[in-house]
Amino acid sequence: MTLQIELSGVNKYYGAFHALKNIDLAIEDGTFVALVGPSGCGKSTLLRSLAGLETISGGDMKIAGQLMNNVPPRKRDVAMVFQSYALYPHMTVEENLTYSLRIRGVKKADARKAAEDVATTTGLSHLLKRYPRELSGGQRQRVAMSRAIIRHPKAFLFDEPLSNLDAALRVHMRKEIRALHERLHATFVYVTHDQIEAMTMADHVVVMRDGVIEQQGRPLDLYDTPANRFVAGFIGSPAMNFIPATVAEDGQSLILNLGASDQRVATGRSLPAGKHVIAGLRPEHLLVTTTGDATFKVPVAFVESTGSATYVTTETQPELTVVETGRGAISSGDTIGLWIAPDKIHVFDRESDLRIS
Repeated sequence: MTLQIELSGVNKYYGAFHALKNIDLAIEDGTFVALVGPSGCGKSTLLRSLAGLETISGGDMKIAGQLMNNVPPRKRDVAMVFQSYALYPHMTVEENLTYSLRIRGVKKADARKAAEDVATTTGLSHLLKRYPRELSGGQRQRVAMSRAIIRHPKAFLFDEPLSNLDAALRVHMRKEIRALHERLHATFVYVTHDQIEAMTMADHVVVMRDGVIEQQGRPLDLYDTPANRFVAGFIGSPAMNFIPATVAEDGQSLILNLGASDQRVATGRSLPAGKHVIAGLRPEHLLVTTTGDATFKVPVAFVESTGSATYVTTETQPELTVVETGRGAISSGDTIGLWIAPDKIHVFDRESDLRIS
């Protein structure tokens, strides 16, 4: 496929602060890419640099094969959807949609026809004569997206567009944005701090920290084979459990250090005997068992139930989170057996935090 966006060795400095560090990123035409990471990781700076709102300090940035390093925002042919909607309050929905076309000299009738077509796509046809103050948060966000769509840009840039919406509406809008991408077959670059949004919406996820791309790839590849401890802890909810461990003398097992007791678990792989590592156990992969096949036993500190799932926190050091489907019969103070498949145990080097295959 054709590369729509290509970044090579991109750096960005704010004075002495190094915000983006040698970013290499290739985005194919029609791909939905999510940039995800904690606050201050550089994801919004990267998006704003693509839009031309920030000037990069080094490297090359290409859009549709053209070098964009010194091209002003209005000539980059990208459309940005902001967290704040940024609608003109004194204009109707139709006027908001047609504004960018009218200032480019498009005839009024043609602009109105384009607005009607886009409104049909985004479900705004019955709202064209309303003003932004007469719309809900979700409707305003759809207007903001529609205003971007009407331009037929080379790429859509989304800067945390759902942050101002309540939880139920965020879930609804996630589906709408994904459906919109499938209809348009356009290139989407979507910034979010919410890894659930990234995992459920994107074809390709880019995990950032401190201005560096830690790992990128398909969402489930990042979940199954995180490159390091940071990615492992960031991708997945609840977060992965991390336990200091030592490789046993047989090289096939780990001795988990859980404070008051050490627990032995099989890994199903060969590791250097005596090596100090970090074991990563996802909460959803720890299964509560009452039979004799428990991998290890732990005391329970407290239990939380949502009806559809039960969250168990153990009274160990470090504490573990366990997720059970449905409503369990576990109570605080119980001792439970836990089982985990050897191939579900992640192992990380204790010094470098890198994954040990």
